[in-house]
Amino acid sequence: MNGKGVDETRPEVHYEKVVPMTKEDVLEELVTHKILQSPSLTRAFHKVDRRDFVASHLAAEAYADYPLPLGFEQTMPVPLAVAFMLELLLPRPGERVLEIGTGSGWQAALLGYALSEGVPPERYARSPAVVTVERILPLSEIAKENLRKCAALPKGVVHVVAGDGMRGYAKYAPYDRIISTIVTSSVPAAWKEQLRIGGRIVSPNEDVIEVHDKLSAIDYNTRAYHGLGFISLEGEGDAS
Repeated sequence: MNGKGVDETRPEVHYEKVVPMTKEDVLEELVTHKILQSPSLTRAFHKVDRRDFVASHLAAEAYADYPLPLGFEQTMPVPLAVAFMLELLLPRPGERVLEIGTGSGWQAALLGYALSEGVPPERYARSPAVVTVERILPLSEIAKENLRKCAALPKGVVHVVAGDGMRGYAKYAPYDRIISTIVTSSVPAAWKEQLRIGGRIVSPNEDVIEVHDKLSAIDYNTRAYHGLGFISLEGEGDAS
């Protein structure tokens, strides 16, 4: 069985380009409008500074509510989009997440902080909490450097891989959660294979965000959420 429907419990979300905001402004907006609800994710947004993941000449615009250029024809999604998708993902401390489309590394850092809360640091000497795959080699190197400088993250929590995200990353499978910043017309078979039963995939598909809950080896329950736009590029597109 493959259930599919549109979720009406969350309001449609729209952003208009306005004057750049501060981190405090953005957090207040996200919490007030119940986009950001999870305590662990809220703490991650407090601790992991987006300014550390944008180019220096864009630092003043780090919390702007419009996409920022990353170079290589990639953009960094607005904070609202990242918060919205992470809340749908529902990451829990101690879980392992596969991220497709590393971009600047900011979303991976948010995930790494939330997933590692209360977990003994020595655990990450064996395996990471977040595996993030980026197809553009120079961008993956920028993300690695950004993550190395992130004081909020324990060592080894995030592992950056340069490669084809459509193939996932089997080495650390199975994953509890998989999140993609890349628009695809359907969920790649590799992601489904590398997700544990009971796990969840969150991924943009055209003009909706889809949530796929794995019920068995072949059965999924799928819900769709409207209101956020992503660049539609089969393969790789918007990056976090």
